[in-house]
Amino acid sequence: MTSPTLPQGFQAAGVSCGIKVAANALDLSLFVSDRPCTAAGVFTTNRVVGAPVIVSRSRVPSDQILGVVLNSGNSNACTGQRGQDDARAMTSAVADLLGCDGEQILVCSTGVIGHFLPLEKIRSGIPQAYSALANNPTAFQRAARGMMTTDTVPKQHAVEVQLHGKSVAVAGAAKGAAMIAPNMGTMLAVLMTDAALTAAQADQLLRHAVDRSFNCISVDGHMSTSDTVLLLANGASDVEVRAESDLALLQQAVDDVCYDLSQKIIRDAEGAEHFVTIEVSGLATREDAVRIAKTVADSPLVKTAITGNDPNWGRIVSAAGYAGIPFSEQDCSLIVNGTSLYESGRPVEFDEATVSQSMRTGEVLIQLKFILGEAEATFWTSDLTAEYVRLNADYTT
Repeated sequence: MTSPTLPQGFQAAGVSCGIKVAANALDLSLFVSDRPCTAAGVFTTNRVVGAPVIVSRSRVPSDQILGVVLNSGNSNACTGQRGQDDARAMTSAVADLLGCDGEQILVCSTGVIGHFLPLEKIRSGIPQAYSALANNPTAFQRAARGMMTTDTVPKQHAVEVQLHGKSVAVAGAAKGAAMIAPNMGTMLAVLMTDAALTAAQADQLLRHAVDRSFNCISVDGHMSTSDTVLLLANGASDVEVRAESDLALLQQAVDDVCYDLSQKIIRDAEGAEHFVTIEVSGLATREDAVRIAKTVADSPLVKTAITGNDPNWGRIVSAAGYAGIPFSEQDCSLIVNGTSLYESGRPVEFDEATVSQSMRTGEVLIQLKFILGEAEATFWTSDLTAEYVRLNADYTT
């Protein structure tokens, strides 16, 4: 498979500055544009937020952003005024090298909560990252690795579309493996495109994509303090979005990148053995469908049954029942991996061993079908294993 490439006018780098304990572990990343970008952002809705969220959230939307600096190994969250000062110091250090104002740089941090940043290490690493900036697949991957915490693999994706006879690229990198829950999880994502967008267009494209991707994944139902998804558009392709049809085509490209990155987060979920897709259909509104899907996704009993390859359909149906969406039992049917387990409020005879065997592939499709409307939603989650408990029990000790 060809490694993802950056859009025109963007460069990236990932270096080790010593935040992480492991020797030479990449922990500092840069994404830089050769010209000012239109930028939009979507952030955690947690009331407890990291200092970088406060800083970046205050700087978008904008049409003057030149780059993003990210560190891993320390989230710079719950660190008070010093944390905000440190986040701004990171952006100023990058701005000094680019010859721009600090307000033109966005910042993200991920890692352990409640520790002050080792700012001197970061200050020494930023010039290294600046020197390593390049527009090639290796530099892009190193930047993706520099964002990782408990991730086991870097997460990247890129697509191209044709607009007005020219190629327009959308690419992104993300990190995330646990503390994943809408809206959003412990995840960072930087999306870039060489299309020319207005601030309103960038915001519209990003929010639509995030609502159907990063806001439709859950590993453990724990909302992070640091979640950030950024979209930078630098116009280097010389292609402007002129009509609604152009915007729709670019929307599909941004959606595709976000779908891919969000699903990679679930496939890399800490200790996970199953990738679970939950499709809910036949509701009055999409919001109702999302609420039921999320409730099923977050149920520890559903997730542990999946770990055991147990088609315990009662757990799924009962989770849907306490989601807070009014329905009668006869309004609901359930299919797991293509086998009907529950129809119109009544159990169906099925071969439990066959369904269990199908779950052992590691892929589980749960379909909840209602008869209350035309709205639908898809959610992605993982199972809950003993390894997940071990990893998170020992995270700081």
